Amino acid sequence: MATIQFKGKEIVRNHHLTVPYHELVPDKKKSLTKKVSLNDNLIIHGDNLLALKALLPTYAGKVKCIYIDPPYNTGNEKWAYNDNVNSPMMKNWLGKVVDKDDLTRHDKWLCMMMPRLKLLRELLTDDGIIFVSIDDNEIHHLRNLIDDIFGDLNFISCIVWQRAYSPVNMNKYFSQNHDYILAYAKSISELDVARLERSEKLISRYKNPDNDSRGHWKSTELSAGPVVEKNVYEITTPSGRKIFPPIGRSWIFKKSRLDEMIKDNRIWFGPKGDATPSLKSF
Repeated sequence: MATIQFKGKEIVRNHHLTVPYHELVPDKKKSLTKKVSLNDNLIIHGDNLLALKALLPTYAGKVKCIYIDPPYNTGNEKWAYNDNVNSPMMKNWLGKVVDKDDLTRHDKWLCMMMPRLKLLRELLTDDGIIFVSIDDNEIHHLRNLIDDIFGDLNFISCIVWQRAYSPVNMNKYFSQNHDYILAYAKSISELDVARLERSEKLISRYKNPDNDSRGHWKSTELSAGPVVEKNVYEITTPSGRKIFPPIGRSWIFKKSRLDEMIKDNRIWFGPKGDATPSLKSF
């Protein structure tokens, strides 16, 4: 089922199929080796739609991971399909069916992105993954577009990353300090994420101040929000101090379960038995 509609969509839906194949021609002057092979590390100079189509015969279904950083479409960029660029898509065939002057900048951007994303999906292995950088201008459109091409069930995450550490005082409303990276699998049922080994730095966070026979542990929050009324109750520490969960939170266990955890020495009240209780995570 289609998840996004925009002017020109029906025209670009299968445009990637009409793009001709081009041979990748090595530039020996810029090569670090005498003989250039498609198995080498390549830097390809040219229109990215033509480059993707040129890679397809060799790399279709063979690329494990793709990262792209498309134009963010802020309204100030001269990206490839404005009127100042000799674009065959906009000037030749798209303009014949849809008046390109009638397209919003979002329509144009989506017309540019759709055929590229379709080719990128063809390049991925069945267990492959794609990451796409974007900002607030197109994040909502882009997610719907990738849902349309990859399927919304293959959505993995919208990663928010901090790109700026100082405020921009010239901004009219808010000084934004973040962008996004959308992560999608080609087939999420085939995706197998290789987890990092626990490092010495991570291991060093675990201590054993009470000589628990089960080994090293670290304390973690015993409360969480929002409030679950049945889990709001008084806890008496070993020192006799009475403690309720913070306002707007409740304990993560019901009373009977917490009593079991205390008897099993899985709740930590600090070295003097008077601290706010926390959960021992081994």
